Amino acid sequence: MMNTLSRAKLRSISAAALLIGLAACQPSTSEKTTDDMASKTSSDVAKPVKIERSPTKNAYFGDTHVHTKNSFDAFIVGTRTKADDAYRFAKGEAIDNGEGHQIKLDGPPLDFYAVTDHGEYMGVIAAMRDKDSHISKTETAKSIFGLFGGSREDRMNAFIEIGTTIVTGEEIEDIYDRDFIDNAWAENVAAAEKHNEPGKFTTFAGYEFTAMEILGSIEDNLGAVNLHRNVIFEDAAPKRLFTTLDSPNPEDLWTWMNSERAAGRNVISIPHNSNGSNGQMFDLAKTDGTPFTTEYASNRIKNEPIVEMTQIKGTSETHPLLSPQDEFADFELYEILIGSPTRSKVDTGSYVRPTLGRGLKLEAELGENPYQFGFIGASDTHVSAPSLSEENHFGKFANDMQPDVRGSVPPEGAKAWPEGFEIAPADLIAATQYGASGLAGVWAESNTREDIFNGMKKKETFATSGPRIRLRMFAGENYEPTILTKPNLTELAYAGGVPMGGELKAQTKSPTFLTWATQDPNGKPLQRMQIIKVTPAGEAIYDVACANGSAINLATHRCADNGARVDLSTCATNDSTGVAELKSIWEDPDFKAGEAAAYYVRVLENPKCRWSTWDAVRNGTPPNPKMHTTLQDRAWSSPIWVK
Repeated sequence: MMNTLSRAKLRSISAAALLIGLAACQPSTSEKTTDDMASKTSSDVAKPVKIERSPTKNAYFGDTHVHTKNSFDAFIVGTRTKADDAYRFAKGEAIDNGEGHQIKLDGPPLDFYAVTDHGEYMGVIAAMRDKDSHISKTETAKSIFGLFGGSREDRMNAFIEIGTTIVTGEEIEDIYDRDFIDNAWAENVAAAEKHNEPGKFTTFAGYEFTAMEILGSIEDNLGAVNLHRNVIFEDAAPKRLFTTLDSPNPEDLWTWMNSERAAGRNVISIPHNSNGSNGQMFDLAKTDGTPFTTEYASNRIKNEPIVEMTQIKGTSETHPLLSPQDEFADFELYEILIGSPTRSKVDTGSYVRPTLGRGLKLEAELGENPYQFGFIGASDTHVSAPSLSEENHFGKFANDMQPDVRGSVPPEGAKAWPEGFEIAPADLIAATQYGASGLAGVWAESNTREDIFNGMKKKETFATSGPRIRLRMFAGENYEPTILTKPNLTELAYAGGVPMGGELKAQTKSPTFLTWATQDPNGKPLQRMQIIKVTPAGEAIYDVACANGSAINLATHRCADNGARVDLSTCATNDSTGVAELKSIWEDPDFKAGEAAAYYVRVLENPKCRWSTWDAVRNGTPPNPKMHTTLQDRAWSSPIWVK
C-alpha cells in the first residue's frame, strides 16, 4: 500500500521536512504583481459601513493557516489556486482542489481568514514553471523544469537543494530574488484587502515563518524538528517579510516583530505543530542553549499570545504517555516528524497541556510566564481550503481525495486487508495520519480586524477539531447557580469575573467556573463537558456537565456512559443520546490556596465515523485496522490562570 504522496511519486525531503514531487507539476499561467500592491491598506478599498457591535461578544469562526500556489510545497504537489481563490472559498464558493475536483465548505461561510503562504521563496516555484517569468530563465529553474534538466533524480536533487536552504538559511542566489518575493507577498496582501468586508468577513495578511532544525547532518536523513510560526498582521502590512532565509532563529523573528509594532504595524505569531518539535517548541532554554530570562519570557508571550493546538497534522493538546489518566488523550495524533518517517519524541515541550504546568514553574522562578498562552485551531491546508468534514474529507494536498492512496481502503482493489498488514514507515508521512481539523474560534465585539485581532491578543479564543461548537468559560468569586437560567447570563458573567484567557489573583478559595457550550447545528450532539486543571505538580480532569443531565461519579469525576454508538457498516449514529447545549457552575474540589493553576474547558461530541471509515463504507470494505474507526470531535477553551 502507498499513501497519497508516494502514489504521486513524491519523496520526503528530510533536510527540509517537506513532501515534494515533480510528477505533480502542471503548467501555470503568468501572473504579474506590482510594488504598489503592498502599500494598500483597508482604507483604500473598504467603503464606510455601520458596524454592529456586541459588548457581550459573538463567536466568530475562521482559519489562520492557509497555503496557496505561492507556497513552494503546495505548488509542487499540484495546487494552482491563489489567495483570491482561498478567500472566495471561505465566503462559500467552490474552487478547484488542483486535480479537477470542486471543493466547497460543508456549512455556512467562515467569518475570518488568513492566507499564510511560506515566506521563504514565496511565489518562486510557480514562477520557475512560468515561461514568461525571468525566474524560469535561471539555471536552478532549468535544472528542475527545463527540457535538459537531466534525469528525474537530478531534478529531484535540485529541488531538494531549495528545501534544504529553508532549514540552513543559505539561499540559492539565482532564484532568491527579493523584489520578486516582495511582489508575491504584495499579491497576497492585495487579495486580503480586496476581500475584507468589515462587519461581514474579515481577512488578515499573514505568512508562515518555516523554522526547522535538522537532526544530525543532512546526509544522516533523520528528518527535522518543527518550529514553524504563522505571522499575522492586524491591518497594515510591511513590504518585505522576515523569513528563515534572514534568520532561522524565532527569537530574531520576535525582534523584527517588535520593530514592526514600533512602526505601527500590529502583529502576532502563532506556533504550530509543536507535536513534531521533539520538545523544542516549548523548551526550557533559548535557541542558543542559554537559560530563559525574565526579559525573554516577557518578550515571548508578548509576541506569541496564542498557539495552534489542532490542525490537519494532528492535535498538540497532550499524549497518552503524558496524560495516562485521560481516556480521551489519544485523539488524532501525528507521531512523526513533519515530512519524515522518523518517529517524533513524546516530550513535555511538544504538547500544550503539560507546557502550561512548565510555564507556571518558570513564572515562579522568573516572575514572568513565557507559556501563558491561549489556544486556537487552524487547518494548514495546502489547497487554499480547509477540509473540516469527516464524511467529505478532501485532505491537505491535491491528490489526498483518493481513498486507495490515503490508506483507507485495501490496496490494489482487494476486498479485505492482508493478514498481518502494517503501514510502511514511508506511508506515515502523509495522508494516513492527516485529520479533518482544525478551526479557529474568537470571541469579539464585531467581525472586524480590530476586534478579532484584539480577541486573539487577549486570548479570548478557542480551538475546535472542525465543528463550529461555541464554547465559553468564565471564572469569578460569586457566580450563583441561578445565573445559568438568566436571560442576561453573558452580561453577568463578564461583570462578575474574567473570560477565557484571563487571570485571577490571590484566591483563598476555589473560584466559581461558569462553562457553556452549544453544538454545531450541522454537527453531532454534545456528550460531555470537562474542566482540565494543570498545576506545576500535574493535572486533573473533571467532567462538569453530562448529556441528558446524568449524574457525575464523585469518585471518578466522570459522566456515566450516555450510550452513544456508531454502526461501522453504515456510519449511522444514535444522536438522541446527546444534547445541543451544556452548561455548568463548578468549583474545584481539590483547590489549594497559594497553588498556581491553569484551567481550561474541553467539550466532546458524541462519537462518529472517522473519514477513513467513511471511505471504507463507500467502498464496501472493512476499515483500515491500523486506523481509528471513530472519533469524538471536540473544542477547547483558552485557559484561565488562578494564582
